[in-house]
Amino acid sequence: MTALTTTAAPAAPRALARQRRRTALLSAAVTALIVVLTAVGLGTGEVPIAPLDALRGLVGLGDPGSVMLVQELRAPRVLSALAAGAGLAVAGALLQRVARNPLASPDVVGVTGGASLGAVVAIATGASAALTPLAALLGGLLAAVLLGALAWRGGFTVSRLVLVGIAVQSGLAAAVNLFIVRFPRELASTALQWTTGSLYGRTWTEFGAGGAAVLAGIALALVCHRRLAVLDLGDDTAGALGLAPKAARLQLLLLAVVLASVAAALTGPIGFVALVVPHIVRFLAGPHTMGTLALTALTGAALLLGADLVVLHLLPVHGLPVGVATATLGAPWLLVLMLRQMKPNAGSTAR
Repeated sequence: MTALTTTAAPAAPRALARQRRRTALLSAAVTALIVVLTAVGLGTGEVPIAPLDALRGLVGLGDPGSVMLVQELRAPRVLSALAAGAGLAVAGALLQRVARNPLASPDVVGVTGGASLGAVVAIATGASAALTPLAALLGGLLAAVLLGALAWRGGFTVSRLVLVGIAVQSGLAAAVNLFIVRFPRELASTALQWTTGSLYGRTWTEFGAGGAAVLAGIALALVCHRRLAVLDLGDDTAGALGLAPKAARLQLLLLAVVLASVAAALTGPIGFVALVVPHIVRFLAGPHTMGTLALTALTGAALLLGADLVVLHLLPVHGLPVGVATATLGAPWLLVLMLRQMKPNAGSTAR
């Protein structure tokens, strides 16, 4: 027994060191991929620009015409995709860990639906574009309050959270469609983009507010990772370690709602990025750490930007929303997860 204990003792540090190296390598690879995708996104279009010139144009260097084309027309869309993808992925990771359910994500439980409703109301009533992120945030918070009031009634279970969330999402989608039908055509056509998820027509005004909020939210999520790690041990253990589980869970859920809502303000209700990316990262990098949370943000950014480039330049259908591409990728994954949850040995859903 003593020999086994002595042998096992250094095994955990070695495994952790291996995971850290793997996470660092994956993060470097995904960062390089983001740079390549950014260069392609900035340089590809009716007026092509060499990738290196496109990156130089992003920081104001090079030919004035190329700088104007990159900075004014292409950069807001590319940067909005990166910010929204990162925000959605981190929001999904937070929700899945706090709810202890692999099916929990903003687009499944209704948060992005509420954000979309807030943004559509702002657009349809002719509000300033600068107010759209704020309206989306308020809509996401309203959806979160509605979800909490219904899911916690009569005792909370993760299965109840998912089922109520799907119902809330459906109801909010119906409300969005009502606004689009009732308001003038020129406003409704703009608001319609939010029902499918699109990066078309992004501006520096929208990215400035939304991008800063997403960056701050991701930084706060990294700071709060220790609370997440303690909550992973269970409520009793968390309480014994001096953490108030309910208060910590509420704070983390609020952070996830804010991230998802601001991301939806940038792109509309992009589906399945928040659901799929945390699972991909866990499969590639292993158990949850602060490093894997950062890798989740990078992977979400790369996935959404890559999907947008596919929609723009590879698919034969012009003007297809990026949300269609992410839904095509994510729907089979959701089906697999739901089938796994239905297995008798999937674990208890009550908490």
